[in-house]
Amino acid sequence: MMEKKGGRGETSAQHTEQEKKDKKKLSSEEIIAELEIALKKAQEEAAENYDRFLRASADFENYKKRVAKEKSDLIRYGNDELIKELLPVIDNLERALGHAGAEGTEEGIKSGVEMTLQQFLGILQRFGCTPISAEGERFDPNRHEAIMEQATGDCDPGHVVSELEKGYLLNDRLVRPAKVIVAKAHEDAKENPESETE
Repeated sequence: MMEKKGGRGETSAQHTEQEKKDKKKLSSEEIIAELEIALKKAQEEAAENYDRFLRASADFENYKKRVAKEKSDLIRYGNDELIKELLPVIDNLERALGHAGAEGTEEGIKSGVEMTLQQFLGILQRFGCTPISAEGERFDPNRHEAIMEQATGDCDPGHVVSELEKGYLLNDRLVRPAKVIVAKAHEDAKENPESETE
């Protein structure tokens, strides 16, 4: 009878071990199920993020195309306002040329050209373009271009004697330097009278 007890004892011990193994199996299955759920969730998030990335990339490409078109239009049509302002000046010059052949119109043409010049200068000023003062000023290589030197007693050496072409600034940026003749010392002229050079 003892053997039967021992047998039963072994059976119940085996049964307890089997239950533990089953619990371990269930735990492993639960862990796998949880991992599968987490994996599925991560895959869904990855798909959403990829979709967002594709949309953001498409939006950025559209933005780049729009900016490129706006830049192209700005370059192509940026002077539209200036052109509209200059057209009346062209009209006035055409009218002046139309009256040029008539008798006694010399004074009228001169007056018309002076008015047209003032109109041009006014348009340039409205767009921020102003002439550089040069005559009588100290020579400034940043704003003036010396074409030649001239000995004179009327002006101090290193100063501008006369202006051959006006210079212009566009909002404080040099568009074109003034072409000028610069005074040199009078003594140099006595020593070498043919020293007027470019």
